[in-house]
Amino acid sequence: MDVMRLEGVWFRYLESPYALEDVGIALKEGEHVALVGPNGAGKSTLLHLMSGLSIPTKGKVTIGGTELTKKDAVNVRRKVGLLFQDPDDQIFMPTVWEDVAFGPINMGLTEDDVRERVRKAMELAGISDFGDRVPHRLSIGEKKRVAIAGVLAMSPPTLLLDEPTANLDPQGRRDLVNILRSIPQGFVLATHDLSVAFELAQRVIVLKKKVIYDGDFRGLVEDEAVLKEASLELPSFSRLMMKWRDATGKEFRPPMSVQESLELLLKR
Repeated sequence: MDVMRLEGVWFRYLESPYALEDVGIALKEGEHVALVGPNGAGKSTLLHLMSGLSIPTKGKVTIGGTELTKKDAVNVRRKVGLLFQDPDDQIFMPTVWEDVAFGPINMGLTEDDVRERVRKAMELAGISDFGDRVPHRLSIGEKKRVAIAGVLAMSPPTLLLDEPTANLDPQGRRDLVNILRSIPQGFVLATHDLSVAFELAQRVIVLKKKVIYDGDFRGLVEDEAVLKEASLELPSFSRLMMKWRDATGKEFRPPMSVQESLELLLKR
């Protein structure tokens, strides 16, 4: 069974043009999916629909076997965890421990269960020693890790991640990528950074109000029309290898990593 399915979904904000048009997506359990597209493509709007924060104007959203309606929205929201682009929209308690524990406490868990969930989530997020720290005094990268820990502590089957590496320095970006690699849940990762998408996902959905591509990364790299329409820039290693292929006339499928690129060069 699909963990999430969107069928013919349209959405618009009050008295505005449609932000999403006839979107159809099905997600399998444990899938790692990148959601990419230009500014204004509707990525954040789509994540809000997938998380139950918004209700479609037209069409049907089913999450964990339950159709998203105003009546069932609260129950549906428990089946997904949404990481906002700005961690300050998500972190609000006096200490990091209290912030990570907020969700499990409101789920009605026992004190022991709450402590165990918080411990595991903070360990996964690399913030085991942050418990007594004040969230608003943390760096942007540290805040993002606290926000991720808060989502993980809820143990949702699926995570929705809105630009998690935005505004991070290179080390912060690498730290966050390593955290996301280690989590057990499937996720949808909305990002402008195709380098991160290449590393973390096996499937890519290109959105420009509509879904204009849904498949693997190799297919996307070879689809110049979609790349141009969505204003997507390939990672530098990929651009280099494609130019080398064109210049030498050699035939090979686009590499998906620096290591794969190196292996191709060494063979040839």
